[in-house]
Amino acid sequence: MSDTVLTPSATATRPPMVGRMMFAVILAAIAGLMFGLDVGVISGALGFIRDEFHASDFEQSWIVSSMMFGAALGALGAGRMSYAFGRRRALIFSAFLFVAGGLVCALAASVSALILGRAMLGLAIGIGSFVAPLYISEVSDESRRGSLVSMYQLMITFGILLAFVSNAILSYSGSWRWMLGIMAIPGVFFLIGSFFLPDSPRWLMLRGRHEEALSIMKELRHDPEHAHQEIRDIRAQIHDRQRGLAMFLENPNFRRAVMLGICLQVAQQLTGINVVMYYAPRIFQEVGFGSSGQMWGTAIVGVVNWLATFIAIAFADSWGRRQMLITGFAIMATGLAMLAAIMSGIVGTSDLSHYLAIAVLLCFIAGFAFSAGPLVWVLCSEVMPLQGRDFGITCSTVTNWVTNMVVGATFLGLLSSLGSANTFWLYAGLNALFIFLVLFFVPETKGVSLESIEIRLNKGIKLRDIGR
Repeated sequence: MSDTVLTPSATATRPPMVGRMMFAVILAAIAGLMFGLDVGVISGALGFIRDEFHASDFEQSWIVSSMMFGAALGALGAGRMSYAFGRRRALIFSAFLFVAGGLVCALAASVSALILGRAMLGLAIGIGSFVAPLYISEVSDESRRGSLVSMYQLMITFGILLAFVSNAILSYSGSWRWMLGIMAIPGVFFLIGSFFLPDSPRWLMLRGRHEEALSIMKELRHDPEHAHQEIRDIRAQIHDRQRGLAMFLENPNFRRAVMLGICLQVAQQLTGINVVMYYAPRIFQEVGFGSSGQMWGTAIVGVVNWLATFIAIAFADSWGRRQMLITGFAIMATGLAMLAAIMSGIVGTSDLSHYLAIAVLLCFIAGFAFSAGPLVWVLCSEVMPLQGRDFGITCSTVTNWVTNMVVGATFLGLLSSLGSANTFWLYAGLNALFIFLVLFFVPETKGVSLESIEIRLNKGIKLRDIGR
């Protein structure tokens, strides 16, 4: 096997941005926008849905959780779909489901129809959350890969922000159908634009379409020689014909990569981000905001979540993945510990303490948005060998959604059994623990080609050193 790969020293000076590459990245990242819209919109619509359909607590829980269930199923099948039909066609199918699911929700005449529409949206999210980061990582050059894959998370946070703002505006009229149906509008643009995406050169190489892969790679890179070198590197990595589960069972180095991806996705969900998103309206209520104030206060959370993601885009390829993750987990652990202290009365119960609670809540959101939010997706798309990438990312993406469901299902139970303060102490401790996960196992992959990472992984080098 040739070890001729692009190393950090070879990419110290960034090549000029290629418009075709940027077009592909932005369009694929719209899957994240759709993801964010769907996650954010239900919080504002659920109360109106409950009133119109007289939905029970059980029915409301199914309206919410059907999306997560659909996402887990979508992620489970996305790997096979992506490998068999290509990343581009998988994104097209995801876009179609976004449009169809949004329309079904907007026109729903019953709770059952809403659950069906939400499950369709979940399928779209599961496929998109698998394919979009993978596709972006495969069309990006190594000097910008961290920033460009982070575009996916930026779009998620922007979608959540748009959902929170539209919820606040539409809440005055109670127009829940518009809240849900508005997702179909960007979905149509996503569907049309997906037909103009280039296929991933790495997927084409896997299918033996070498000339087509080289032609597209030349469109995506500024320097034709760079494109030729990347194609040569990819060709050197696809000699092993193992696939999926067989490769997982036979190749211990591949198992290491898959387990790292699984651990990173578990860590991302156990930061408590979804718990905090859920708890944000209640904190604003404690400060004294009315119902509309709570909606706009939650929109502020969305603004911070969105703006902080730009930090990842700006520094992921200069500061690096490891340092940003360590810093982010430290900020999240500190923020939740302070929030727990405030809720337990350690710092008093004055109005000032309530505003301090909001401040540390926003610090937690910012810490997640520039670290674990985007960078877990970046790393999971980078550490998997090409031959097993679809299988490995399937495992990590399904893990994300299963953990998401577990966290959502256990949060209210934790609140009732442990109390709010102890619940946040628990999540603060988990964030502190994840710092050690990064220190001992997470590699620094900035500026390193995917092929170089794979070579070092297959040599049995420690996981934390495969990017050096």
